Amino acid sequence: MAVKEGWTGRVYEDFEVGDIYEHPLGRTILAADNTWATLLSMNTNPIHFDHAYAAKTPFGRPLVDSTFTLAVVTGQSVTDLSQNVMANLGWDEVRLPNPVFDGDTIYSRSEVLEKRESKSRPTVGIVSVKSTGFNQDGKIVITFKRTFMVYKRGQVPPRYRPPLPEGV
Repeated sequence: MAVKEGWTGRVYEDFEVGDIYEHPLGRTILAADNTWATLLSMNTNPIHFDHAYAAKTPFGRPLVDSTFTLAVVTGQSVTDLSQNVMANLGWDEVRLPNPVFDGDTIYSRSEVLEKRESKSRPTVGIVSVKSTGFNQDGKIVITFKRTFMVYKRGQVPPRYRPPLPEGV
């Protein structure tokens, strides 16, 4: 029986300006996600974790921490965009046109805006994308531009391969 390698991600040469990637996984946001995100990031704004306070705001309930929304949409894009990234260079033009609440399911897509050779590192290229996150109703909840350095074909460092278990 042949062992077949799974998806290993795109490299610089695979990206073309105008390509759109519909990221395959949605993510339903739980109240626990929002609580953990606010605790881990030390965000002390009560609109994220104090239901009594949030009820008195125009939203009427707690908002999901926007940095968590940014992290989720970035994470959703990894399988398509940045599995082979050497470094993220920046997130720009972050916009949050609609709120995210506990129970919303976030989906995302990204469009390749530009690509160029790196002037300082011959083993990577630089790619910029615009990512859009939207909820189950199709409302856009976040957009941002992300720029990253991605390895060229044949330059991706080898992945660690653990020894096979005994008897396999």
